[in-house]
Amino acid sequence: MTSNSTLLFTPAEMSAVDAAAAASGIPSFDLMERAGQAVAALALRAYPDAQRFVVLCGPGNNGGDGYVAARALGEAGATVNIHQMANADMLAGDARHAAMTCNVKGATLASYQPQPGDVVIDAIFGAGLSRAVSPEVISLIDAVNGAEIPVVAVDLPSGVCGLRGKVLGAAFRASRTITFMALKPGHLLLPGRELCGEIEVFDIGIPHRIIAAQAGKIRRNDLALWSSRLPKSSVDTHKYKRGHLVVFSGGASHTGAARLSATAGLNAGAGLVTVAAPQNAMTINAGALTAVMLRQVETQMDLKDWLETSKIAACVLGPGFGVGERARDFVQTLKDKPLLLDADGITSFREKPETLFDIFSQGETRLVLTPHEGEFARLFPDIAADDRIGKVEKAIAAAIRSHAVVVYKGADSVIASPDGRAYINDNAPAWLATAGSGDVLAGIIGALLAQGVPAFEAAAAGVYFHGEAAHRAGPAMTAESLAEHAGIGV
Repeated sequence: MTSNSTLLFTPAEMSAVDAAAAASGIPSFDLMERAGQAVAALALRAYPDAQRFVVLCGPGNNGGDGYVAARALGEAGATVNIHQMANADMLAGDARHAAMTCNVKGATLASYQPQPGDVVIDAIFGAGLSRAVSPEVISLIDAVNGAEIPVVAVDLPSGVCGLRGKVLGAAFRASRTITFMALKPGHLLLPGRELCGEIEVFDIGIPHRIIAAQAGKIRRNDLALWSSRLPKSSVDTHKYKRGHLVVFSGGASHTGAARLSATAGLNAGAGLVTVAAPQNAMTINAGALTAVMLRQVETQMDLKDWLETSKIAACVLGPGFGVGERARDFVQTLKDKPLLLDADGITSFREKPETLFDIFSQGETRLVLTPHEGEFARLFPDIAADDRIGKVEKAIAAAIRSHAVVVYKGADSVIASPDGRAYINDNAPAWLATAGSGDVLAGIIGALLAQGVPAFEAAAAGVYFHGEAAHRAGPAMTAESLAEHAGIGV
């Protein structure tokens, strides 16, 4: 059974949950009542000194939650104003019922003038918004954001797309957001995540069986999803059982990235780690490596000969390797091994990305791609340019096309599988955005691949542990200290 803490619901999936709850016999207005009461309770708890609560109500069920919250706040003795998009007699369904039973008289949205001491409750649109907000709402949002008064968002700050996390014209900058039953992708994807403030998920009483039945394949990345697939140590564990990871180095002036990956891979649990380097980089690497082994691999034939006689479990190719035919030849030679391809390895296929995809098109998924935004656009230019879809949909489309696990990197990294699963990662601190950080990530994922973890789970776990390592390293972190903190434990 999947925990609600990892479930992410698209707006369409959440609508299906609401419909299934109503079909099961749960009165839909009862759910709205609980939601609105929870909003009021949060507002009173978080802002006991508010001089006035100003509830902004839209024309749908999000607005209905706002009317219930306004009524509850008034009954609690608070000063409450309502500003609404539509009069109560123009509403329908539960929203109309909520407005009709609210004893606070409403005024127009345009008439609201923010004042010191106000706390705004944003119940205009919620997560279901799919088009740009109107100029009237943009003016209101700008006025509220400019006044720097607290905003409590109901479900999601109005103006943020619940599916993509994008701002549709303008969006409130909330101090707090309360959503119901489960998070939406827009709570975790940027810039939506930064606009939500502190997020609270409130259970309004929909049974878990209904929630689970409507859940899709998008999740919040968490160890609960993949910890059972991580390697377990036993008394008979030896170095080859923990896997031999190979990291390919660039030439003499480009060796540091591979060493970062190798150090991270060793600390993340690989039994052996070897840096494979061309002849002109051997001396430099030898002077900087201790527990990591070193082997000269100059040509494609060198690599083929080594593969025939070694017990290589997984490989990392790309960090500092160099762009060009040699990279493409090495990837072709490694086609039967679990392979993490990053940086120069990705860019080497920008002219004909389908060549890479064809190499790994058969059999189980064993290729992991870790592009940042620019590298993603080099391999998947049409997907990257499609503004109709968000980061999750782009990552899934890329994974399906490439028959690879795609880690679409960023502060809101998305890990996608060719089978349509996608995890959004949200534990990365801001200081993780530093040179060499991606090289460390490559090594962590490579170590998990070397230990036999399936590609998707290895990538998801690697991204998560990368974020945890950054927290341990602290705000003064460098890539070197990040690699030293790359140990994995659950």
